[in-house]
Amino acid sequence: MNTLKAEKRDMTIKAKKLRREGYVVGNVFGKELKDSIPVTMTKKDVDKLLKSNHKGSQIMLEIDGQPYDVLIKNLDFNPLAGRLDSIEFQALVSNEMVHSVAEVILANHDKVKEGVVQIELPEISYKALPAALVDHVQVDVANMKIGDVIRVKDLDIASDKDISIKNDPEAIVVAVIAIHNAAVPEPEAETDSKSEE
Repeated sequence: MNTLKAEKRDMTIKAKKLRREGYVVGNVFGKELKDSIPVTMTKKDVDKLLKSNHKGSQIMLEIDGQPYDVLIKNLDFNPLAGRLDSIEFQALVSNEMVHSVAEVILANHDKVKEGVVQIELPEISYKALPAALVDHVQVDVANMKIGDVIRVKDLDIASDKDISIKNDPEAIVVAVIAIHNAAVPEPEAETDSKSEE
């Protein structure tokens, strides 16, 4: 499990000023915490952590030397500034179920020879005890052909007895669709027209 070092945030210093000085602000909340804990982390440490972790990842957050087992609950990106403004963490309790998400990651994407693989559901929403948390679901699409779909109920995570899926079991996660190379654009086709050379 990855560790991120943080410090309790001095609330007299504005978040804007902290961001300018190379920090990311955050907040830790949890059932066993009397109050939420405002924190700051260096942008450098956060960037390093987010190379291998994302929303739904379980990490160790060390606040002023004290470790907390946390879930990355939310990442607040500022697309205009091109930066991460804040992170919300949930402190985990070993016997308490938590809501989380697992990112859908495709495997063997290059083996699909016909059609285009489309992710219809980029993340799976679920509830589990901290010991059963997963941050991604790998979907092998190697044998998929045009018209094939993989539904939530087909995923390994759906048969895990320690995980309670919140999505509709019939919801389509991945589909392989045909590529339309029409010379004349069809009037009813409102999808992104990707020109294939």
